[in-house]
Amino acid sequence: MSSTKKSIIVSYSATPSFITSSSWTQILQTLQSQLPLRNIHWKSSSRTSIRTIHQLDVSLVNLDNVRDELASQVPTTLLERPLLNIYVITCENNDLEAYRATVKRQIKEWHTTVSPRKNQEWLILHVVRADTRVQSGAFFTLKGSVLDKVRADFNTEKRERCVQLVWSPGGTKPAAWAEFLNKLRDGILSAFESAVIQREDEVRRSEGQRQMPGWNFCTFFILKESLATSFEGMTVYDDALVVYEELEVSFEQVLKEKNLSWFGPLITPTSNDDSAPLLTISKKPYRGLILANNISVFDFRIYLLSRQCELLAKAGRLTEVCQKVGVFLSNFGRRLREAESEMAPYFVESWIYSSALSVVDQCDTWASNADVDAKRPAFNAGKAELLEFARNQLDMLGIEKEFLPKKPPFTNALLSSTHRNQKSSSTESISNTQLSAAVTNQESFYDLYIHTTNRAIDLYAKSGRRKFALKLHGSLAALDLHRGQLETTPTRLESALTTYNSLPAHYAPHKWISLESVMLARALETHDIANKSKDREWIHILLAFFKTYAETLGADLLMPEESKVDYVSQLVGALSKAVSELTTDLSHPDHPAFKIRVSSSAIPDETRDGSYLEVSVHNSLPCSIPITEVSVVLAGRDSERFRFTFPGESLAPGKTDFKLFCPIPCHGSFLLDSSEVRMDRLLLQWSHRKTIHNTKSSSARSIAKDNHVLVRVPQDLLAFDIRLRQPPLVALGAPPSLLVAVSTGRNEVSSASLKLSAPSITFDCEDVTVFTKGLTQPDSTPDHILLRDLPKDKEVELLIPHSDASTMHSIKVTIEVNYTTVAEPSINRNLRLTRVITTTLPVSVNVEDFFRGNRLFSKFIVSTISHQHVRISDARLEPPDESSGLKILACSSSKRGIITVTPAQPAQFLFQINSDGPVREALSLDITYRMLQHAEVEFVVEEAVECAIKETPSWKIHRIPLISKLIKMLETDASWVEMYGISGELHIAGSPGSDDILQDPVDAMLQAHKRPSALAGPWHEIKIPVDVPVMNIVAAARIQISAAKDTALYAGQPISATLSVHSSFHWGTSANDKERKYVMQYDVEEMVKEWLVSGKKRGTFIATDEGTFSVPLTLVALHHGEFVLPKVMVNALPLADVDTMGSMAIPNTETYQVHGAEKVLISPRGGRSTFVLGMGST
Repeated sequence: MSSTKKSIIVSYSATPSFITSSSWTQILQTLQSQLPLRNIHWKSSSRTSIRTIHQLDVSLVNLDNVRDELASQVPTTLLERPLLNIYVITCENNDLEAYRATVKRQIKEWHTTVSPRKNQEWLILHVVRADTRVQSGAFFTLKGSVLDKVRADFNTEKRERCVQLVWSPGGTKPAAWAEFLNKLRDGILSAFESAVIQREDEVRRSEGQRQMPGWNFCTFFILKESLATSFEGMTVYDDALVVYEELEVSFEQVLKEKNLSWFGPLITPTSNDDSAPLLTISKKPYRGLILANNISVFDFRIYLLSRQCELLAKAGRLTEVCQKVGVFLSNFGRRLREAESEMAPYFVESWIYSSALSVVDQCDTWASNADVDAKRPAFNAGKAELLEFARNQLDMLGIEKEFLPKKPPFTNALLSSTHRNQKSSSTESISNTQLSAAVTNQESFYDLYIHTTNRAIDLYAKSGRRKFALKLHGSLAALDLHRGQLETTPTRLESALTTYNSLPAHYAPHKWISLESVMLARALETHDIANKSKDREWIHILLAFFKTYAETLGADLLMPEESKVDYVSQLVGALSKAVSELTTDLSHPDHPAFKIRVSSSAIPDETRDGSYLEVSVHNSLPCSIPITEVSVVLAGRDSERFRFTFPGESLAPGKTDFKLFCPIPCHGSFLLDSSEVRMDRLLLQWSHRKTIHNTKSSSARSIAKDNHVLVRVPQDLLAFDIRLRQPPLVALGAPPSLLVAVSTGRNEVSSASLKLSAPSITFDCEDVTVFTKGLTQPDSTPDHILLRDLPKDKEVELLIPHSDASTMHSIKVTIEVNYTTVAEPSINRNLRLTRVITTTLPVSVNVEDFFRGNRLFSKFIVSTISHQHVRISDARLEPPDESSGLKILACSSSKRGIITVTPAQPAQFLFQINSDGPVREALSLDITYRMLQHAEVEFVVEEAVECAIKETPSWKIHRIPLISKLIKMLETDASWVEMYGISGELHIAGSPGSDDILQDPVDAMLQAHKRPSALAGPWHEIKIPVDVPVMNIVAAARIQISAAKDTALYAGQPISATLSVHSSFHWGTSANDKERKYVMQYDVEEMVKEWLVSGKKRGTFIATDEGTFSVPLTLVALHHGEFVLPKVMVNALPLADVDTMGSMAIPNTETYQVHGAEKVLISPRGGRSTFVLGMGST
């Protein structure tokens, strides 16, 4: 059967004269230009959904040329006969006489001919000229038109079978054909549906007779196939495919029943069967063989597949063609193995190889005429699979001819069902010339193998299936390896090794662990075959292989478990030898073969500095691993790093526990930073602080949790330690320094080197001073301080100067200590500490000055700048030197005692300064203080503990923990502060837990505690420079009442008074200058509710040193009572002879009221008043 595209046949008929006329020729050409029909929607009564026919080809033929033969015994397509017959009449629309006389008779004759034909529709087309279609008066005629008569005479079954076409010889618009094309479409669909229903009934009847004698599958196949070819002609390809799928199922049922009497043998090989194009139907008369009941199963299956693939290609489903062919070749190829002895040698391989390649070429041909861009990746993948299947046949041929080794990856195509069980007895040979040359010539075989593989790789790469492309790259590497072994050429081995090394990097991002493992194993094998040295590259390959082994637990190694253990053990032994020969360390990060788990808490070593950390290492390899060390690094604040190590020997399979030690004393909470397993020069390292961005999956959340492991290291109070304190004497303006306290704890330190650093601060280590008595001056350099032979339980205080830090609130000091102990001279402990010391003073000082003639009173207000209480034992104001002539007197009692400064209660200190003139040099305010909690109370606790230890020497080992415990108890409860401030006694609330080893010492200390001496313990001193202010003019204003002291003063009585202003230049720049004069202005305060002031209340005067200005005033008290006198404001006027920044200078002036503390008693005025009261009338 031809596979050419069928078209729908529509016949036309008319009078012979019209058929041969030029008018009909023009009409026919115009009609053909309107074809093919497009966008047809077929709604069949036997189908649930609507079928859309995008384009339907229609062939117009003369009815006289259509042969109406008797029904053939061989079922054909339903489209070989016309589905619609058209009769064309050209009678004028109003020429009824002509219609009755001739046209009607002609239509009847034609109708009698076509109406008996089954499954064919008919249609009458009335063609009229546009200029004679309808006259203007025709609407009022009672006779009707020719079209009306035709409809009345021939329309039946309520169907419209008559249509009129208005024709213009010059051409017709497409709209004029719309009605006719609709009728044409409806007629074709109606006829086709009736034909389909009839043929489906025939198929069902035939299938129902399947169990009856005489039923023939081949006849049934031809009958049902006619439906498929009919659907194909109507371009309803999906329905055609359904028919062939049903036929395929029926054939499979026949095979199961083993009723093959309608077929020939499984295969009757001909000369080109193994190389002929698979999907070409014209290569054999398949339908004739089917009708003759002697077609082989081989030919029948190929014909059925070819028809299905052709329909899929027409439907644009080329990807399914590749998939269907691949399944067919695989399944039927196994079937052909059963009759392999009757075929030429390598017939099956040649047939599959040739068929796969021919289908790829055929699909490319189909694709050139179809739009497959949207499905191009899947299409390329389908072709690549066929090429890989063809390449698999080369694997089998290569192994058969011993061109390829019988091992993976070449044996992957050798399934158990495809093993060659018997040799061919045929003398024929395969017809594929490429394969014939390949099986006889090794180099030709290799060239063909490489060419076919590269074609598949290219298509896999275009389809985006990198995994399959990389797998084929691996097979090419295996080929290079095999050829390199045969030819003993290093070039091919190098090429194979390079390929094997590069492929795992492509597999790893996609988690293709199985392929990665295989490639790495091949790389190791190639490395050994090439006799290359086991260098760093080999170590990396082996570690990558161990990674895949650990992730799959060795599932990809095709060998017994015992062999796996031996194989891995040999590799581990080779690795151990290779890393021992390295000259430098080799690091490898995050190897999954080992998993390290760290305990959440470390354990201090009670006999020496340092702590232990429990670590478990899980070895996923099946054998022991020789190691030299296991280490873990904990990270603290800033750059703090602490390394715990254990010198191991081997790591057994499974879980192994270690107890790692860090000799550096540290405490606090630390993050697990990294871990390491060392094998000689090989360092397996893991970073535990990686950032996990995506934590939606459970695995990501597990990794994120593991990456934030906190480890708590308890504080060892008996370990070596360094603390920073403020120096005992702080002099503002002098070079600053800090106190470094070095505590040896339990250690006898043979040597200790200190280095201090801080941002923007420079420490002068050469000028260090030992503040602790009994020790010699340490050796020092500009950067380091070296201490030697320090006894245990000793605190050494060093005073170190540093650069100015007055702009900083605090200094963050990094201390690098390197010390060794007498007990462990081989261990050099490097300790890096970060300490913060406050540079600001714990108190703030404000000063207020009061000038009184030649005397100056200064009041200092001392406040704490934090929540801490400050204890002040003394405050002194010192002159710059003995020869300054200053006399400074404290205005408080020397028995004042210790003052406590709290945030709510500052302390005040008043000093009187007498001088012979202005003071040019700064004074010094010396304050002796200490912090209540961090100095005084800690000293009290330490003294009490020392007393208790003298009574109970066995407690000496607990001295430092006991002091720390008591201080911590004081910090957690502040109820003792108030009682201590009142009585000076220290009452500590609470006690340690009952299981604490310090329970007894603490209870005894609380019971034996006594009132401490107030001045005992360390004190700090602050020296603050104080500048005496310059005051040019000190004015003493006074209003003095002239009346005698005992004279009574009354409200409303004029009172004489004198205003005097005494001026002094003692504290100014003009001291003792009798010639200096200033213009002053005075102003008497208005007190309108108490006093009425009369006289010169405001005016100016000339002030001289120790001069007095007086002016009389009259005061009138407005009411009785006790009043203060009005204040007098005195100011200096600008100096005419002194200019400051463009304006006249004004001398600074301070005025004090001499009469400020005086009050005047005003009595009410005396007198008598008479009042007359009316007593009322009688």
